[in-house]
Amino acid sequence: MFQAPIRRLQALIVALVGFTGAAAQTATPALPASTIATDAVRDALAQTAPSQNSAQQAAQNRAAGVAAMQASDTVAYTPIRGKSVIARSTAYNSTPGQTDATPFITATGTRTRPGVIALSRDLLRIFPYGTRVIIEDLSGKYNGMLKNRVFIVEDTMAARKTNSVDLWMPTRSEALNWGARQIRITAVR
Repeated sequence: MFQAPIRRLQALIVALVGFTGAAAQTATPALPASTIATDAVRDALAQTAPSQNSAQQAAQNRAAGVAAMQASDTVAYTPIRGKSVIARSTAYNSTPGQTDATPFITATGTRTRPGVIALSRDLLRIFPYGTRVIIEDLSGKYNGMLKNRVFIVEDTMAARKTNSVDLWMPTRSEALNWGARQIRITAVR
């Protein structure tokens, strides 16, 4: 039943490729002569083999770079900072009592996750959605947790809130431990 369509398919393949199975078995592949291939491999290996001088030079360059970094007093990462505001900060997590009917969806339509913050509507005029900010705890208690972290403005607080920042926390206990505190929020460009 399927033999006729298979034979037609084989004939079509032979016509398209241009040779039969017997010719394909006797044909030799178009490879360069063995001496050309051997020479090419030997040349490639000779170019990539590390020499003793290059290893010593690399170690010297590495040591010089480390010494230069230790001697300089510049910081490796210094973000360009923009506007800065001192505001009241609280924390929230994804529960319907603390949010609207869609607790895991932010005002911008993304999912809540670490690094997401919500701003009051007056601060949204200064730091619009998508702004990357750094946060400094003015009490100093949480500066270790906030150090070198960049937060993204993706959510909005209730309309009655002013000059406030809400940090998203994964658990209710973390949000309660954060409490309410004064922070400095600074835009990072």
